Amino acid sequence: MFETALAEAQDAIGTFLTDRLATLGQDRVAEGMRYAADGGKRLRGFLVLETAGMFGVPRAQALFSAAAVECVHAYSLVHDDLPCMDDDDLRRGRPTVHRKWDEATAVLVGDALQCFAFQLLADPGAGDADQRVDLVASLARASGAQGMVLGQAQDIAAETAGRPLSLAEITELQGNKTGRLIEWPALAGAILGRSDPAPLLAYARAIGLAFQIADDILDVTGDSAKAGKALRKDAEAGKATFVSLLGLDGARTRAAALVDEACAALAPYGDRSQNLQALARYIIAREM
Repeated sequence: MFETALAEAQDAIGTFLTDRLATLGQDRVAEGMRYAADGGKRLRGFLVLETAGMFGVPRAQALFSAAAVECVHAYSLVHDDLPCMDDDDLRRGRPTVHRKWDEATAVLVGDALQCFAFQLLADPGAGDADQRVDLVASLARASGAQGMVLGQAQDIAAETAGRPLSLAEITELQGNKTGRLIEWPALAGAILGRSDPAPLLAYARAIGLAFQIADDILDVTGDSAKAGKALRKDAEAGKATFVSLLGLDGARTRAAALVDEACAALAPYGDRSQNLQALARYIIAREM
C-alpha cells in the first residue's frame, strides 16, 4: 500500500511540475529548472499529499503545496552542489546543474526555482486567501534565515570552527538544514486541512532527524551508484556526523527510536496514518 501510494504521488507531482514548468519557455534557465526538478524520491511532496489527504483535502489542491516544497528542495540542491558550497559533480546520477551548464546558470536556476515555489503557493488553486498567506509565510520561515539557509550557514561555519561539532550542535544544525523542509509539508497539510498541526509537527521533527541520521549511515555504508552522488565526503573532510559521534550501531539505534517516536505522535489519527507510519520506517530502511 505504501509503495503504491508513494509511486502514485511521485507520478502526480512529476506530472504537475512538468506541466507547470513547461509554460516557462525554452531559455537556459527554464531548461535548467526542469532538469533540476526532475526525479528524486519526492518524499517532501508525498508528505504534503498524505497529511492533507487525511483531512479530505482534494489532491488537486494539495499538489500546489507538494510541488512548491519540491521546487524549494531542488533549488537547495542546485546551490548546495556549487563549488562554493559542497562542490559536487553528480546529483541523482546525473551531472549537477553547474557541470551541465555553468555556475552562473546554476545560481539563476536555483533562484528561479525558489521564486517559482512561492508563485505556486500564491495560485488560487492552492487554497483560499488565508491558507495561501499561511503557506507562503511558513515556507519562507522554514527555508530561509530561520530554517534551511541557517542550517547551511551553520554547516559552512562548522568547517572553519577548528573542532568537531558536539551531538547537540549537529542535531541543531541538521534540524535546520534538513529538518525544517521536512516539517513544513506536515504543517502545510494541517493548514490545508484546518487542523491542529502539533501532532504532525512532532511526527515530522522525528522523521526529519531520522532522515539525516539515515543519510549519515548511507554516506558510510552506501553504494554511490545507488545514491546517485558521491559518498564518504564527510569522513574525508573530517566533519562531525551522527555516525562519527554515535558510531554505526548507535546511529541505527537512535534512528529506530525516532521512528517509534514519530509513529507514536500519529496516534490521534488512527488508521488514517498508516502511510505516514510506513514512510517513517522507509526513511531509515532506504538505500539511497
